Amino acid sequence: MFTKKSNDINVGERIVGEGHPVFIIGEIGINHNGSMETAKKMIDGALFAGCDAVKFQKRTPEICVPRSQWEIERDTPWGRMTYIEYKHRIEFDADQYAEIARYCKERGIAWSASCWDEEAVDFIERFEPPFYKAASASLTDHNLLRKMKDTGRPLMISTGMSTSEEIDSAVELLGRDNLMIAHSTSAYPCGPEELNLRMIDTLREQYSPAPIGYSGHETGLAPTYAAVALGATFVERHITLDRAMWGTDQAASVEIMGLHQLVRNIRDIEKSLGDGVKRVYDSELGARKKLRRVQ
Repeated sequence: MFTKKSNDINVGERIVGEGHPVFIIGEIGINHNGSMETAKKMIDGALFAGCDAVKFQKRTPEICVPRSQWEIERDTPWGRMTYIEYKHRIEFDADQYAEIARYCKERGIAWSASCWDEEAVDFIERFEPPFYKAASASLTDHNLLRKMKDTGRPLMISTGMSTSEEIDSAVELLGRDNLMIAHSTSAYPCGPEELNLRMIDTLREQYSPAPIGYSGHETGLAPTYAAVALGATFVERHITLDRAMWGTDQAASVEIMGLHQLVRNIRDIEKSLGDGVKRVYDSELGARKKLRRVQ
């Protein structure tokens, strides 16, 4: 049993915190490649797998893309175009996000977004998401962190590519109430030697009572299971319909049947961890009576 208990945080209809089922997020991100049809298939896949939520990424391209890169041309599945055109091509507009909100409500799954700039927060806020996520790349953008925190909604921060001092600074800015902290390593995909899952223990010791979780970018599922066994209260994995699809995040993503296996096994791990109190189970009584020579 853990000696420290995290704060319980209400995320929609779920509670995130120690002693509650792991909150599982299917990170769609931009793996939809600007296709609403693909996005809906991924939402359906996450629901089939048993995820609690799906999450997108929202950027204002003119803010997030350096001006020097706007006119750089690149080959894409939709032909050759400038980088700024490409970034707009894979962003959903207000009508499309309204459709996502409607579809998720109809299907009975929560959704949110990682906002990469302050205008994106204003954009997503109109849909009243149950929580916000600050990507690892945004951990040092204190204005953006404050913008999301000021909505009053739970905020999840990810700690990849960050020093201990940068994490300290972000937590000091945000406070620990209504804050969830995810251990992460920002390599896509990430090799097992750089996952450093014991950071889950370190973060719990340093930032209790904020719930600690895991945002994984590894190939395979075993490290995510280990993160749950180490006490992660929420997990996030990028998902895809096909790891061979176009996009930089696809290779570090989990396909739908793998996601189904991931969720199912996380639920079994939760059951198997128990409460740490030794007891003799009814299922053992027959073997105890038959095999124990000295009672």
